[in-house]
Amino acid sequence: MPITALLEQNCKLYPEETALVELNPAKSDDRRITWRDYDLVEPANVGPYRREITWRVFNEKANRFANLLIERGIKKDDKVGILMMNCLEWLPIYFGILKTGAIAVPFNFRYTADEIEYCVNKADCDVLVFGVEFIGRIEEIADRISHNRLLFYYGEACPRFAEDYVLLTSNCSSRDPRILITDEDNAAIYFSSGTTGFPKAILHNHESLMHSARVEQKHHGQTHNDVFLCIPPLYHTGAKMHWFGSLLSGSKAVILKGTKPKDVLEAVSREHCTIVWLLVPWAQDILDALDSGALSMDNYELKQWRLMHIGAQPVPRSLIRHWKDYFPNHQYDTNYGLSESIGPGCVHLGVENIDKVGAIGVPGYGWKAKIVDEQRNEITGVDEVGELAVFGPGVMTCYYKDPIATAEVMDKEGWLYTGDMAKYDADGFIYLVDRKKDVIISGGENIYPVQIEDFLHNFEPVKDVAVIGLHDSRLGEKTAAIVEIKEGYTCTKEDIERFCLKLPRYKRPREIFLEPVPRNATGKIEKPKLREKYGALNLVAAENQID
Repeated sequence: MPITALLEQNCKLYPEETALVELNPAKSDDRRITWRDYDLVEPANVGPYRREITWRVFNEKANRFANLLIERGIKKDDKVGILMMNCLEWLPIYFGILKTGAIAVPFNFRYTADEIEYCVNKADCDVLVFGVEFIGRIEEIADRISHNRLLFYYGEACPRFAEDYVLLTSNCSSRDPRILITDEDNAAIYFSSGTTGFPKAILHNHESLMHSARVEQKHHGQTHNDVFLCIPPLYHTGAKMHWFGSLLSGSKAVILKGTKPKDVLEAVSREHCTIVWLLVPWAQDILDALDSGALSMDNYELKQWRLMHIGAQPVPRSLIRHWKDYFPNHQYDTNYGLSESIGPGCVHLGVENIDKVGAIGVPGYGWKAKIVDEQRNEITGVDEVGELAVFGPGVMTCYYKDPIATAEVMDKEGWLYTGDMAKYDADGFIYLVDRKKDVIISGGENIYPVQIEDFLHNFEPVKDVAVIGLHDSRLGEKTAAIVEIKEGYTCTKEDIERFCLKLPRYKRPREIFLEPVPRNATGKIEKPKLREKYGALNLVAAENQID
């Protein structure tokens, strides 16, 4: 069954119930805006800018865009790009694309003009829908990408080089185009994070999308009464695939445009959210605000919040222990996945296994996992480090138009080799050790940055930390720790060094920088940027020593 069938099902079962809410705390408004039949209803409500749509209107909006695309000649396997910030229109556009049998291609909102052009060409996009925030970037490349491509603009004051999405879709039929779609049909192309160069285009079919919905609902038990708070960008598989649990249960979701602790707690309180997916920095920010007294839980209605889960990066044990101090009744889960495995859930901790915090868990619903050595022979020993591989219905079809790169990470049986180094504990739970490419080899010893990062997270003043390898003429590489200190704390390099005396000597950072830790929109540490920055500093220091 294609994923679009779930939207049509919810439209029939819950036509006038709220499907999606958009909250924008940065934009105040004294209206509660509700899109029902495209009319504004304005009951008094002083607070953040708020819009919502019902399941019926969601489906109608998707149908209108699908019919527009079909009118313009878009057909099965054509590609339609989405370059928009999170908003109420994002998911109807995505589903409108899928309803035509075309392939949805979400774009990272941080892409430069050159990266946008690269991805448009890499994915063979026939259409690009973009929002107001991207006018300048698209204008730079419009002459080069508009040849034989449609550019649709969502927002006010449509630029000259594009067509007005709202105006065009308002004149299209809201009836389902009834294009036959099968599980094997291609559905979406997601781009890899691009942390090692230009991103790869990851192709998934409808079976992958449906499996991700089943996995999410199976792991977190969404019912029709749950309310999911969605904060991460929808272009990424993580946010969208977690929302698929809401789609499967026909439950409300809230799209929050902002990550400030006050905004998160207010959204949970106002909208009665029951499930929130956070990235580590956002969870830490909430704890810091509560610790400092900047926020008080007494000011919010939080009793209904039942589940907090985290993904996209290793989770410090200390963070979850502290979280439970404030939220002792919360269920907690962590989810492991990658865009090549249709996002989160191929390995997950499970809400029943909170005593195993620190592990990424066990194979998820419908998934298999194994750890292999360099020859891809399976490893079963406790604490023996190897590469994690996963197998299941959510594994990508391929890297689009890149058979060589596909063959590097997928074998003939369909196993996906993740590039993440992992190990088992005595109970069979999987622990991430590090990215294969991030392992530091110093004096012949393999050093896994995640282990040092996890250790430093236990030091009270530390808010965030990244460990990288820098060139060393004697050892080959040496460890460097970039440490971000919590607001209100005083901490010196010497304090960090004293704390690290508990580590084996070879694991102790030889360089310490007290600086902010850069993370991308999906919460991953941008280690290539750190290596470039601190590698250059390291080179200058070495040259000065020679002089």
